[in-house]
Amino acid sequence: MSSHLGRETSPSLTPPHSEWRVWGTGAAIVVAREDRLGDARLLAESVLAEITAACSRFDPTSEVSLLSDDPRLHDGVEVSPLLAELITAALDAARQTGGSVDPSLGADVSRWGYDRDFEQLSAADSRETPSITPSFSLTVEPRRAPGWQRIRLDGRRLTVPAGIRLDLGATAKAHAADLIARRVAEELATGVLVSLGGDIATAGSNAAGGWEVLVQDLDTDPAQQVFLPSGSAMATSSTQKRRWLHGGQVHQHILDPAFGTPVVPTWRSATVAAATCLRANALSTSAIVRGRAAAAWLAEEGAAARLVDLDGRVVTVGAWPPANDDAPTREKAGVR
Repeated sequence: MSSHLGRETSPSLTPPHSEWRVWGTGAAIVVAREDRLGDARLLAESVLAEITAACSRFDPTSEVSLLSDDPRLHDGVEVSPLLAELITAALDAARQTGGSVDPSLGADVSRWGYDRDFEQLSAADSRETPSITPSFSLTVEPRRAPGWQRIRLDGRRLTVPAGIRLDLGATAKAHAADLIARRVAEELATGVLVSLGGDIATAGSNAAGGWEVLVQDLDTDPAQQVFLPSGSAMATSSTQKRRWLHGGQVHQHILDPAFGTPVVPTWRSATVAAATCLRANALSTSAIVRGRAAAAWLAEEGAAARLVDLDGRVVTVGAWPPANDDAPTREKAGVR
């Protein structure tokens, strides 16, 4: 990432923006040209609708849901260009992270109770922003072979063996942010920032050359404002959101692919800046999965990252900048 990521900034006037809910999370689009805001929102909603129709795990009429129940999938079927693009993105993320991000966990996620859109979970089970940090359950399962390596995509011909159900959620959201930002910049000739539940992509240009971004997970977590240059991206993965009760235990939505079980958190959140949101999301999710080994691994990947541990201490990696409000508890990791 450009060193401009670390420029400490002061709050400025709020640029033209629009906010809404999608996929059980918050969405926002910010544009440099106010006269483009309405069209940018419509374009974003169109892209999101197309991606929902292609790969929503919770929509029984989506392409991926219909394919999951089609026995022909075990021998190979031709999928739509968009679904092929989304699966390619997911498999690329799996390769980049050594399998820490794995699109083969659909059955596992459902098994742990995340079997519908998060906002449809009952109020009794939802733990979106709990007032306390509960203990997480630890379940011992045998280590298993990577599921993503058994998925085959040859052009648009997809083969998924029996027993595997696709879950493209995380990578599809990040890819959607990249796609929306790129299309808005190209088709509407404006600088743009797109945010989808912690996944941020930018494209085009604005007068400032980038965007001020507040990096903070929950309101009680350490906060830092950074400058994100135009054309770059950022993603935050959290173990404190999307939590629910299942079988009397609290679970969170990031699974360890090696065991098919929810990660027992080391980090409250992991934030990574990268050239694309897809790359940033893959690294931030992998950091949660890797736990204590995350900082060293991110450094090896040349990532600029900010990790917040369960006690609120901040660990930065690579080119991620220091911040005054982090100073009392900040450690520096991964600088070579």
